[in-house]
Parts: sequence; C-alpha cells; structure tokens
Amino acid sequence: MMSRELTYEELASLMKSCTGITMDPQRLRDDPQAPLADIGLDSLGLLAIVSELEKRHGVQIDSGPEACKTPGDFVAAVNESLTVGA
Repeated sequence: MMSRELTYEELASLMKSCTGITMDPQRLRDDPQAPLADIGLDSLGLLAIVSELEKRHGVQIDSGPEACKTPGDFVAAVNESLTVGA
C-alpha cells in the first residue's frame, strides 16, 4: 500500500502521468507557494490528479484540492483528506 501522505515526488509524478507536465519535485518543495498556473496546471489538471489519488488510496478526497492555487496548498489539502479518510 502507498503512503497515506502525498509527497512532492508523488505530486510531480502525477503531474506527468495525468497532465503531461514535467516538474522537478525539488522545485515544488523549494517553492511550495509558487502559483500552479505558472507551471501550466489548472483546475482540470488538479481534478485529474485528485481522481487518480482517490483510486490509488481508496478514499474519497473532499472537494477543495482542485481549487488550490499552489503546490503547498494542494499537498496540504490532499493530506488532510487522506488523514480524515484513513
């Protein structure tokens, strides 16, 4: 089973597989408040990532992460949902 916490490495991998956007996880970690729009990730891309995370973790992720504007906010929102759904 996968970790119950989303990491920047997993987010970068999901960005690539779900949206085709290649991102260095270190960049996400170093600047977690960078606008997702600046790297080309919009709300539809975030919805695709949320859907994949729900499949992988077997839990419903509350609405909200797809409205996040930064990687740090997205990771925090997803991890909160994963913790509640554990």
